Amino acid sequence: MIRIIERTGLIITSLLMNIFLFSSCANIIPPSGGDRDSLPPVLISALPKDSAVNVFPKLITLTFDEFVTLQDINSNLIVSPTLKNIPSTDYKLRNVTIKFKDSLEANTTYSLNFGNSIKDVNEGNILKEFRYVFSTGNTIDDFTYSGKVLLAEKGSVDSTLIVVLHNTTSDTAIFKNRPRYYTKINGKGNFEFKNLSGGYYSVYVLPNNFSKKYDDSTKLFAFKSAPILINGTNLNDTLYAFEAYKRKALGSSTPVANVTNSKTENRLRYTTNLENGSQDLLSPLQLRFLKPLKSFDSSKILFADSNYISLKEVSISLDTSKTIVSINYPWKEQTQFRIILPKDAVTDTGGMGLAKSDTLRFATKKETEYGSIRLRFSNLNLSKKPVLQFVQSDKIVESIPLNSLELVRKLYRAGSYDLRILYDTNQNGVWDTGVFGKIKKQPETVQLISKPLVVRGNWDNEVNISW
Repeated sequence: MIRIIERTGLIITSLLMNIFLFSSCANIIPPSGGDRDSLPPVLISALPKDSAVNVFPKLITLTFDEFVTLQDINSNLIVSPTLKNIPSTDYKLRNVTIKFKDSLEANTTYSLNFGNSIKDVNEGNILKEFRYVFSTGNTIDDFTYSGKVLLAEKGSVDSTLIVVLHNTTSDTAIFKNRPRYYTKINGKGNFEFKNLSGGYYSVYVLPNNFSKKYDDSTKLFAFKSAPILINGTNLNDTLYAFEAYKRKALGSSTPVANVTNSKTENRLRYTTNLENGSQDLLSPLQLRFLKPLKSFDSSKILFADSNYISLKEVSISLDTSKTIVSINYPWKEQTQFRIILPKDAVTDTGGMGLAKSDTLRFATKKETEYGSIRLRFSNLNLSKKPVLQFVQSDKIVESIPLNSLELVRKLYRAGSYDLRILYDTNQNGVWDTGVFGKIKKQPETVQLISKPLVVRGNWDNEVNISW
């Protein structure tokens, strides 16, 4: 009896150990659902069917092969030709519905571009640029028009802009009327119209706001100088957007110090453009005042060497804003200078002067902090009066008219520069905007060079530039 009990105990122990070992060795993984779905929804039916003719639908139903949802439909959906009232859209399970609020025109091809608004529910795969087309007439119009939009002043792209078409040649349409067609531009500046009806159209570029009209001359705007004829010929245009007038940024005016009750601001103050106490070899020294100067006597300012011996060949001037004093001199590397600014040399419009004479001590930089540049241009039309612009942080730091296909500078400030070519039609050295009104004038254009110029200090920087 005892042996039976012992045997039974051994069997139970063995079973428990086997269960433990099996559970320890086996890596139990829940069943896999397969590869992740990476495909966008597919349209399997439509009522009316896609590209149907002789239909006047009040309601359109699109059915897809999986559950779908809509995102940002109001900013994505473009109905062409445009309607007075935006259709209402909805989705449920695998269906998307569009309900028109306006009566549709006869013998007209309509297209609905959903942009990136349709995506599947499970994985969020987007059905990009999905279009649905139908016609209230016998045929589907299939004329196209495409092109590119660039910012005239910078040569870059603004993908928030739209291209609009008016089926009238009157210039007043862009100010008063809703466009017949419009389309967005992509990240590369390209645009394309599809399913256009034939005829003459005026072409414009605007920001994508509610009005889609040129009701503000500070808006980015572009226009085609003459109407285009849509008749089946492949048309491809480049349009240059400009601001007729620059919008003044808030707080852009010269700040004025409040000195009425301040004990700390009871004297004239200024800053300099010195970099860590060092003067750039290629630019003037600037004294920048907080308020415009009322009186300025450059003859009282002493510009001297380290022994306070006055130096010639110096030019001291006040800019038109009367806030910047520029000191121009043929700087030499690693040279010490002194500037003595007497207390009666300057006063500002608030009646403030220096508390006492100021002495400014500084030295120039080393030439090894600069690099030489040799730029060689190909495919550059010198007859178009090109001007090379060096740009940092979207600000032009230097403009150089190009009279040959090679530019050489012994010294240039080290750093990374965006390069642009201004085609300076009137040769005034700056970009000139366009005009749209009784007088029409296209803006001067700028071509952006795709690769930045990196100037290394104490280095011969040679670059071939082509496009």
